[in-house]
Amino acid sequence: MPTAGAYAQQADKPSAPVVVQPGAPGEPSKTLPSTTRPSLPPLSAADISFMQGMIMHHSQAVEMTALIPSHTQNKDVRALGAKISRSQADEIHMMERWLAVRGQPTSMTMPDMDMSGKPMAPMPGMLTPAQMEALRNARGTEFDHLFLTGMIQHHNGALIMVKDLFSTAGAGQDADIFNFATDVDNSQQAEIRIMQNMLKELSEDQR
Repeated sequence: MPTAGAYAQQADKPSAPVVVQPGAPGEPSKTLPSTTRPSLPPLSAADISFMQGMIMHHSQAVEMTALIPSHTQNKDVRALGAKISRSQADEIHMMERWLAVRGQPTSMTMPDMDMSGKPMAPMPGMLTPAQMEALRNARGTEFDHLFLTGMIQHHNGALIMVKDLFSTAGAGQDADIFNFATDVDNSQQAEIRIMQNMLKELSEDQR
């Protein structure tokens, strides 16, 4: 006959984990086998394109902020640039991991022509080669103005990309993408307002 100590040992013995799958509205939940393992949600072509495109988009922003230390002494521009550089570099790493886990390339090839033979429109908000060259050649207040106007343009482009993602059927359902895209929308709208105020202050200082 088992002793009290044996009963205690049995009570302390961990039981197998219970995996419960919530049922649809009006239906009961299901208890799944303990061997059940989580699986990734189905891939959406729009999700993949969004992440690949946003890596390219963020990379230009990081390139822009890398000019700041040698091109301006403006403390506010320097502080903002450091924040943008740090956050977008971290997000690039996150997007690269998300794509790699799903066996997808981390870069995308942008065709020169669309299906009708017309030149492809640039990614929303991306600075043109001429704009980037002007930014590289500017210094001081001129650089501050070009950087802020260029980054506002750049951020607005990211907001368009998020809007396009969520307006595509079946896209943006993955939890990681939904959270990331929502954060991009909120944080970049806030930074746009900050940069607009900084531009206003620059204009007032030049009067």
